[in-house]
Amino acid sequence: MTPTSFVKALASLSLEDVFNPYADTCPVHDRTDAASYRRTNLRTYLSAAEDIGVDTIWMGRDLGYRGGRRTGLALTDEFHLAEMAKVYPGCSSRQATRGPVIAERTAAEIWGVLKVIEKPPLLWNVFPFHPHETGNPLTNRRFKAKELALVNDLNNALIKWLKVRRIVAIGQDAASYATAFGVEVLTVRHPSYGGVKDFRSGMKQIYSIPEDLLGARSLQPSLL
Repeated sequence: MTPTSFVKALASLSLEDVFNPYADTCPVHDRTDAASYRRTNLRTYLSAAEDIGVDTIWMGRDLGYRGGRRTGLALTDEFHLAEMAKVYPGCSSRQATRGPVIAERTAAEIWGVLKVIEKPPLLWNVFPFHPHETGNPLTNRRFKAKELALVNDLNNALIKWLKVRRIVAIGQDAASYATAFGVEVLTVRHPSYGGVKDFRSGMKQIYSIPEDLLGARSLQPSLL
């Protein structure tokens, strides 16, 4: 597997009520060539992760409409695109949408931890697309079992290619899925819906992060 072949395989999938950021274009927010931007974002990110030698995945559930739908990058919003190359040297990330950047609460918490650990993980999702409600593309819903079945082989290929030895599952949905890969699985609470304190506590324990490095942080205006 190569980053190019992996992204190409993702881009080839088309599902009802699922936005594929590597092939689809949002008529409301996207630039004309947005899908191409997001393919480049992911391809260079995977190449950078391989060069770094990542051996851990932080695994969420699926892409959200304020985050990965726009960037093509798991657990990463537009506000943090400028940070990508600092944490993952060689990664080329561009905004694929029109207008000001949008921030996302989950991404803010993920990146707050990412900036204070020594070796970054690969950020990924159980379902690497954005599932939404019928007729309402700017919503989030849980993926269906038949949708997930279409990406199982790709997820397996990704984990084998990077020689992943550990998955930090962000939430119970990810934890239940991650056990199938035969690697160590650690679980932290998802930071949404009141889970910020427990999420930070879990990450502090896993990475031995000093208390003062993950204190209260102010949210960006677009998160409020």
